[in-house]
Amino acid sequence: MSPAAERWAATELPTAEGLLLRPWRTDDAPAVLRAFAPPEMARQTSRPVATTAEALEWIACREGERTAGSGYTWAVVREGAALGSVAVTAVDHVHNTGWVSYWTTEAARGTGIAAAGVRALARWAFDSLGLHRLELGHRTNNPASCAVALRAGFAVEGIERKKLRYGDTRYDVERHARLATDDVNDG
Repeated sequence: MSPAAERWAATELPTAEGLLLRPWRTDDAPAVLRAFAPPEMARQTSRPVATTAEALEWIACREGERTAGSGYTWAVVREGAALGSVAVTAVDHVHNTGWVSYWTTEAARGTGIAAAGVRALARWAFDSLGLHRLELGHRTNNPASCAVALRAGFAVEGIERKKLRYGDTRYDVERHARLATDDVNDG
């Protein structure tokens, strides 16, 4: 296990908003199923997450990434319930970069859970992993995801035209980034 993965293994991260970031556990499978049940979420996954077995496989894949040091996915928890997920994946220790993603269960949308989780994730990635640049992207027709990125301190960098394809439709993606040296990290 890499030193970064060892630091991750025993870590739980409390947020200023009273949330907890912790590794995904097998007893979180129902929350994963709830999150991927809406058609909007289901179409964005690389493979289906529609059964308990598939949810457990999703959790096991996150553990595999963590062990390999290539990605770190956290459950965002309030009062013991997993309400969302934040992750830094595609971790590149040569360039000290990573790709951020996030989602919440439908019941948690619009409550600030995603932004709080992403802020805590960014602090952890800069401090514990030693990353310098975090990137994320969202479809331009997803203003809620854009709001999360902005509230989490990620600056807009530009549009990637027709980057994503779901079915027969292509979508533009707005790219955001946050650097370890950004002023937002001082607070």
